[in-house]
Amino acid sequence: MTEHGKAPGSSEAEQMAWRRGKLEGLRSQGWDFPNDFKRSCDGDGTEHTAALLQARYGDWEKAALEAEGLRVTLAGRLMNRRGPFLVLQEGSGTIQFYLAKGAEDGLRDTVAQWDIGDIVAGSGTLEKSGKGDLYLNLTEARLLTKALRPLPDQYYGIADTELRYRRRYLDLIMNEASRETFRVRSQVVSAVRRFLEERRFMEVETPMMHVIPGGAAAKPFVTHHNALDMPLFLRIAPELYLKRLTVGGFERVFEINRNFRNEGLSTKHNPEFTMLEFYWAYADYRDLMDLTETLLRGLCEQVLGSTTVTYQGTVLDFAKPFARLTVPEALLAYTDITEAAVQDPAALAARLRGQGVKVASSWGLGRLQFELFEAEVEDKITDPVFLTQHPTEVSPLARRNADNPELTDRFELFIMGREIANGFSELNDPEDQAERFKAQVALLDEGDEEAMHYDADYITALEYGMPPTAGEGIGIDRLVMLLTDAPSIRDVLLFPHLRPKAADGPDPT
Repeated sequence: MTEHGKAPGSSEAEQMAWRRGKLEGLRSQGWDFPNDFKRSCDGDGTEHTAALLQARYGDWEKAALEAEGLRVTLAGRLMNRRGPFLVLQEGSGTIQFYLAKGAEDGLRDTVAQWDIGDIVAGSGTLEKSGKGDLYLNLTEARLLTKALRPLPDQYYGIADTELRYRRRYLDLIMNEASRETFRVRSQVVSAVRRFLEERRFMEVETPMMHVIPGGAAAKPFVTHHNALDMPLFLRIAPELYLKRLTVGGFERVFEINRNFRNEGLSTKHNPEFTMLEFYWAYADYRDLMDLTETLLRGLCEQVLGSTTVTYQGTVLDFAKPFARLTVPEALLAYTDITEAAVQDPAALAARLRGQGVKVASSWGLGRLQFELFEAEVEDKITDPVFLTQHPTEVSPLARRNADNPELTDRFELFIMGREIANGFSELNDPEDQAERFKAQVALLDEGDEEAMHYDADYITALEYGMPPTAGEGIGIDRLVMLLTDAPSIRDVLLFPHLRPKAADGPDPT
């Protein structure tokens, strides 16, 4: 056996054959992937883990720990051999086993059968090395799982980024940074849930398969229900169902769940993604912006321990108030356009065409301004900016502004060139909503695959009366990207969508 527990020979096939031979030998001795192992526990049932032991005994003096004579039983994946020390990795961290020179032959023979990557267990007294590292002085040892494939070399890790995505399990074994990213993701979701529950929001679940796609402008995935012989759509947003609940009397509701949009793959987009959507009766879009600032600032403090976040080399200070700009104000702040041109449809159209944007003759001033924002401004934003007062023609579910019906009481939050949140005072006028649905259907008939359908039942719900309400969606994946300094959405999805390739592993035939 080599220093790192690999078979002689460099190819994976040779190493796998060697390991399979060892497995056959173990099976012949009656070993067969045991399932009866338990870690040791405190008297109250608290399970012993590497992190728990480090927290309790990491500061103890070497002599004091030896005098304590604490016997524990642990298990994990064997990651390395350092002479008599064996490095184990388990869910909470790493710890070492120590095989003393005078260990009995049976114990030494058991440990000799272990390969790097195996799941192993051991019992012994907890001690501390001269360097101050905790270890288990082995008196018992067991093999729990034989790994047939060798791990990548720890020094070089997994250089192929696509392999990290395709074999996320391998990435998690080898890469502590990846494990930390998904720990942060879990903490973010938990913190968001607590934040809303503390403010009397109720968590709900709404359908994933819709008869009518709605709630956002996006192309849906289509499936078919055989028993009912009807098409169904994977939801693009839960919005219309959540607002039905507001009609029903639930004044503060939220859902954290998946949306599905039949769009391309990029560093910002995945066809299925996680969204937080929440609705708040008797609130408006300004209340949402205030709440969102408080939420994101608190997330940074709770999850990262600081309101300062560094993303791809740019330092962001979430303690500062977030900027709030209308679409025209953002154009003036981030481009060289003049105030006169911002209000000139012909000038805006010409500038958009110069950017390669196909301009429709039906676009009004607001739509032209918004399209220019997307073309020239969005990617330039670094610090948090609330973009407000979107044109009505691109906001079919938002309430019209009382002073200017061509605009809506809506905002989007942009950070580091990405939309993080979208919220607005909800349109609760059933007649206005019906007219806007009809306008969307006209676009759909003209070939716009992202236009909305007419949802007659939703109009019926509004006709029973929805209180003044504000609602918002926050992209959890993009938020986690920001908090973990991840350049691609694939880095924060455990199993991102990828183009198919030849199946890994041996042919089962």
